[in-house]
Amino acid sequence: MPYTHGFELSFAPEVIEHLAVIERKYHPLIQKTLDKQLVYEPDRRTRNRKPVEQPASFAATWELRLGPGNRIRVFYDVNRVDQVVWILAIGIKERERLFIGGEEFKL
Repeated sequence: MPYTHGFELSFAPEVIEHLAVIERKYHPLIQKTLDKQLVYEPDRRTRNRKPVEQPASFAATWELRLGPGNRIRVFYDVNRVDQVVWILAIGIKERERLFIGGEEFKL
């Protein structure tokens, strides 16, 4: 019988700090998109969801792009055994630069 309840979303503690530097007007969009995109089939490649090249920051294995111009990036890992998606980092990409929690990370 297939698993029909979906994945649980769990957030790393530092994600609160990451969200603090993202404009509050985007917070509902982020939550809605996470619920829609990651509860079912979080490890299925789509146009805005793809595996991250390794080694990646935060030990993320997947990246979700969302928001205006796909500027918001969510980095996460999937645990199929426990049916959990671990949200590890949320940031903003500006041109060729990625900012997470106000800190710049190399792409």
